[in-house]
Amino acid sequence: MKTSQAHDKLLRCRINAAFRNRPERRIYAAGGGPGRNLPCAQTSPFSAFSLVEVLCAILILGVALAGLTQGLTTALGSHKESELQTTAALIAAGQLETLRAEGGLADGTETEGECGAGLSLYHWRLTINPAGLDGLHDVTVMVEQAKTHKPICELQTLLFEAPDSLSTEAPANQKSPAARRMRGRG
Repeated sequence: MKTSQAHDKLLRCRINAAFRNRPERRIYAAGGGPGRNLPCAQTSPFSAFSLVEVLCAILILGVALAGLTQGLTTALGSHKESELQTTAALIAAGQLETLRAEGGLADGTETEGECGAGLSLYHWRLTINPAGLDGLHDVTVMVEQAKTHKPICELQTLLFEAPDSLSTEAPANQKSPAARRMRGRG
């Protein structure tokens, strides 16, 4: 009876191997061998992954992919915010340079305006206040979002403009620095 069970088992292994179209490879139990017909129950020529292992691998890849996506989203958002702040700082610096070039600073002045067609997201506000000394002005430029008026950048500096009460002419007995240099050479 034992030989008929071993024979049935061997026959099932051969049928399974033929069904898979793979060459038969027998793995023998301890004490068995090619001379003895006692094949082990495992006759697969290749080891396979179990369903649990596959599910764990998919779970790990999913978590890694979610983390990568979150990181990319954060990086893109930071880049956009940086671009917004850089543009706002350049607009504020440009307003200060325009004010410095035009002159005519008057304390207590507040002006505001739009930044133009290409920069419709921005709105600027310029405030000039006295700084305590005659001719010294505290100038603040605030750049905001045009729709929400949320401040993006604030640039504050001191500008000096000689007051009208001071004479810009040098006394007749004092020579200009350029004239002194010329006299020293000759």
